[in-house]
Amino acid sequence: MSLGDILETEIQGEIARIRADGQARADQIVAQAQERARTMVDSRQRALQSDYAAGLTRARSAADLDANAQRLSAGDTLQVQAFQAAEQTLQEVTTVAEYPQILARLIDEGLQALPSAQVVEAASAEHAAVHQALAQLGRSLDVRVNEQVKTGVRLVGEGGKTSVQNTLLGRLNAGRADLSAQVSRLLAEQ
Repeated sequence: MSLGDILETEIQGEIARIRADGQARADQIVAQAQERARTMVDSRQRALQSDYAAGLTRARSAADLDANAQRLSAGDTLQVQAFQAAEQTLQEVTTVAEYPQILARLIDEGLQALPSAQVVEAASAEHAAVHQALAQLGRSLDVRVNEQVKTGVRLVGEGGKTSVQNTLLGRLNAGRADLSAQVSRLLAEQ
């Protein structure tokens, strides 16, 4: 073997070793890059899953708020309708045969609060019932027209300085807050 062959064999060996070292180094670099890429992908996936979960939670919360708002709106609408129906029914009570007895109670309660009453005011459509109620009570008071007083009476004291109003619609309005709570509770139970 000649010196050239020996040198070539050593050079080939050195080249093979350098290639092997280079390949090992390249494999190591590729493995590290792949590990970093996997770590980045995993981290990004976790971040996306977290963002997705947070977005889903926000969407559910928004949907719950919207549903609650719609329920409240529907409840408010139903409550308004309930009070309108109650007012309509109370206005229709003025046409039933028992209305003079109802007026008698309203007048009697008014007289307990204002015993010196001299005048009873009521809507003109209710005057016949007012006269019947006064007859039931054995009382004689002047009856005057006041179209603002419906579904009941307004008793006026001597000289017109004091008065007491006692109407069915007035009672409904006075109890509206308490009734609203009860209506809301009933609507929530359904």
